[in-house]
Amino acid sequence: MGNPPEAVAMLADHQRLVEVGVGRRPDMAAELAARGRDVTATDVHEREVPEGVTFVRDDVTDPDASVYADADAVYALNCPPELHRPLVAVAEAADAACLFTTLGGDQPAVPVERRPVASGTLYVARERGESGRPGT
Repeated sequence: MGNPPEAVAMLADHQRLVEVGVGRRPDMAAELAARGRDVTATDVHEREVPEGVTFVRDDVTDPDASVYADADAVYALNCPPELHRPLVAVAEAADAACLFTTLGGDQPAVPVERRPVASGTLYVARERGESGRPGT
């Protein structure tokens, strides 16, 4: 399915995940669901998702907190800089880990730890249960 194995493994460390902005690329959500993880995919538009993945229409800039409340991790792939802060905010509110990748050369707009993966970098904005944010 084309996702870097390291990124899949890092996300699979969490049992309940929410993917923000799934768009038309639900491959990561499908891989995680195939590993027995409970995955919810969100987007501002209705999207088709694979079997085993729950879809909820939601806007991370005006989120329904109940969508994220039970998450162990909130993640986004190819996340644009203007969504980095809202993404971290929903993860913090849910006491969930927050991980994301960016588009091309975009740099994170929030403090992160960088984790190299085959396709680039997976950014960790917060670990689950963390009261503060990591440094850059």
